[in-house]
Amino acid sequence: MDKLRVGVVALGTFGEMLLQTYSDHPAVDLVAVCDVDEARLEAAAQEFGVPGHFTDYRDLLAVDALDAVSIVTPDFTHTDIAVEAVNRSKAVLVEKPLATSLEDCDRIGEALKANPVPFMVDFHNRWNGGVPRIREAIEAGEVGAVQMAYHRLSDTIFVPTKMLSWAARSSVCWFLGSHCLDTLRWVLQDEVKRVYAVSQSRVLKGMGIDTPDYYLSVVEFRGGARALIENCWILPNSSPSVVDFKLEVVGEKATLYFDPSPERLLKLTAEKIATVDTYAGLPVHGRMVGFAVESIRHFVECVLTGRQPMVGFEDGREVTRVILAMEQSAREGRPVDL
Repeated sequence: MDKLRVGVVALGTFGEMLLQTYSDHPAVDLVAVCDVDEARLEAAAQEFGVPGHFTDYRDLLAVDALDAVSIVTPDFTHTDIAVEAVNRSKAVLVEKPLATSLEDCDRIGEALKANPVPFMVDFHNRWNGGVPRIREAIEAGEVGAVQMAYHRLSDTIFVPTKMLSWAARSSVCWFLGSHCLDTLRWVLQDEVKRVYAVSQSRVLKGMGIDTPDYYLSVVEFRGGARALIENCWILPNSSPSVVDFKLEVVGEKATLYFDPSPERLLKLTAEKIATVDTYAGLPVHGRMVGFAVESIRHFVECVLTGRQPMVGFEDGREVTRVILAMEQSAREGRPVDL
């Protein structure tokens, strides 16, 4: 296969990044896009010169000249699209989380057993600067046995109130905690055995968005390490960056700190101060750069060369399993064993 013919389902904030990344990739033909917003759909199709544009994902997946599809719809809508794409022998890049129930995960898993196409869950923090360096240091024995870890991934209140129209049907645990869990599983090369989580719903609920403001989760791994995960959706919009990311790993021999945010460009005029995030992905000289872009390019390379991507179905299912345990723990006020 010389070129990968790709379609994108949903053209919101991250869908835009996918369109830009695919359009400047020399080995990709962007052949179809889909969105329920017809004005946004037509604008994207015209801007990126995409021949096929649809308001129904089934029409996009029916396009013969399509090798792969990116699914960028809300968390709870991934399953039907992924199952149909796999059944139609399309390679799939699905945004995290894979799905929000084990039943939905297993529907996708059954489709993959019958038709094992390349399949990737986009946990792009595996490409995030210091994260692979931490894994390498642990593998090399520089850290010794990991004793504890701390991972913070939080957003300003802009995300649940303005960016995501469907925030009340999800949570910061699904939207950000899923990233934290995959990052910790990957750097520690270990699985979660027990969780104890607490959450609180005050600020967002008072604004008519019925979803928790934050989750604080203690996660115990089989190998003995423990981690505290902090996910908050109510940081003030005056924060230097929309995203606040911190990762700390404490071992017998060394402690590692990764602190990439806030990374931003400040624009100061006579009227206001504005910030531009330069962190996950942005265009530079007509080409998208950033760690969130590199995961997309990894998917393209894997499909073109016939390799399975680094982050597969089982990774996505395991993260969903742990998040469901976190929700149960916060709901029942007790630790939950996995």
